[in-house]
Amino acid sequence: MADNYLEKRYEEVFGQGRRQVKRIGHTVDELLRKNRSCRGYKKSFTVTREMLERIVGVNTKIPSGCNRQVLRFKLVTKDTGAEKVLANIKMGAALPELHLPFPGTEPEAFIIVCCEGQETKLVDIDLGISLQSMLLKAVEMGLNGLIIGAFNKASLTEAFQLPHDPIAVLCIGKGAERIELTPIAATESHAYYRKETSQGMTHFVPKVRLEDLILP
Repeated sequence: MADNYLEKRYEEVFGQGRRQVKRIGHTVDELLRKNRSCRGYKKSFTVTREMLERIVGVNTKIPSGCNRQVLRFKLVTKDTGAEKVLANIKMGAALPELHLPFPGTEPEAFIIVCCEGQETKLVDIDLGISLQSMLLKAVEMGLNGLIIGAFNKASLTEAFQLPHDPIAVLCIGKGAERIELTPIAATESHAYYRKETSQGMTHFVPKVRLEDLILP
């Protein structure tokens, strides 16, 4: 009886095709799909400093060119100067006629990414890895974000007395937009756009199909 019991337990734990192990958490594909650039946020949700610290915490685990780790982060919440950041950034460059963000949907939490030293190619690679990793962490936490590259560097530096040059700004909040990916050929327009659908106003993000990304 004991032998039979052990055999059954072995099959339950290790047997393939007999029992499916329950997956815990999100897959990478799910996180990537949910990680969309969001330009409108819910004012009813407050992003705390602790949340921003958790997001920035990914930087203690990710790669860094030559392991220099020169990125530094200024955390800004609604109560610590969000309005100063908002006054010095631009959003929705491809839809200038909309003047995004709409009133009442402005982000109220930011991570200002600075570079300790001169910005180089390696730093730019580090920056890309850092920003994407932080956004994926935000999505895992049920939040959304937006990478801002258009901002007033001098004014932002002065407003927060930053000891290093800011090289990017990350908006963080609870998204208030419906965003969908739409496949395109490499030769089609890459510009994002918005239109009314049966589910309401939807922000469409064109993405080049896999077969067009892979070289012959």
